[in-house]
Amino acid sequence: MRRVAYLGPEGTNSHDAALSRYGESALLVPVTDIPTVVASVTARSVDEAIVPIENSTEGSVTVTLDMLIAGDAPRIVGEIVLPIRHQLVARPGTALTDIERVVSLGQPAAQCRTWLREHLPGAQVFPALSTAAAVAACVHSDRLAAIGSEAAARLYGMEVIAADIQDSADNATRFVILARERPGPTGRDRTSLVFALHADRPGSLVGALQPFAVRGINLTKIESRPTKAALGAYWFLIDCEGHEDDGPVADAISEVRALAAGMRVLGSYPRAD
Repeated sequence: MRRVAYLGPEGTNSHDAALSRYGESALLVPVTDIPTVVASVTARSVDEAIVPIENSTEGSVTVTLDMLIAGDAPRIVGEIVLPIRHQLVARPGTALTDIERVVSLGQPAAQCRTWLREHLPGAQVFPALSTAAAVAACVHSDRLAAIGSEAAARLYGMEVIAADIQDSADNATRFVILARERPGPTGRDRTSLVFALHADRPGSLVGALQPFAVRGINLTKIESRPTKAALGAYWFLIDCEGHEDDGPVADAISEVRALAAGMRVLGSYPRAD
């Protein structure tokens, strides 16, 4: 049976994503943080891993991007898009007026910013390592509430005291599946790659994107991350439609590699849409 690492413990959104993908066909292994989830594939202690990479409200999960940029990171072999519904969870019988502190992972708190401001303006927000850990932290206090899932509330014997508190009704998170293998083309693929440019000069980024444009290859995402080597030095991350073995995509990648100071394909994998 395959071993699959995810950002645990049970009851997190990552756990929900893993269940939606594998059900009971894999042994799901909870891990405490994203760097360790990624490293577990590299160390061969698991076969695959699931990590969040971007949210429709708050954007990219930067720790995931930074881990994927690292040269020894495993490849992206798949993706999952999961609708995210955040609940305010507390001890049974707790009222909103009782809440003095809200415990949450950073991204969920940001995704519920407006609701918190309108309904709990005096409550302080305290960090947690995961949504499930946030719920667990509130088990013994009537003054605490957590932003978590219904599954986490059930797991810890807690109660949802306010439902669907996310600011966007269409809130969703994209997760990527990491492994050591290299999937072949399916005809409905996405390719993720990262590159750096030789110098900061006018038109350099346009030149790196042009090989995709002239071949009619759609870019579905582009963003930058600091290289951490110097101020103003960046990695550029791109998602495009197609597989790296498809002729036009392969040719575009070859051209970008010739222009770039460094480049790596993070993975070609079946699209979730």
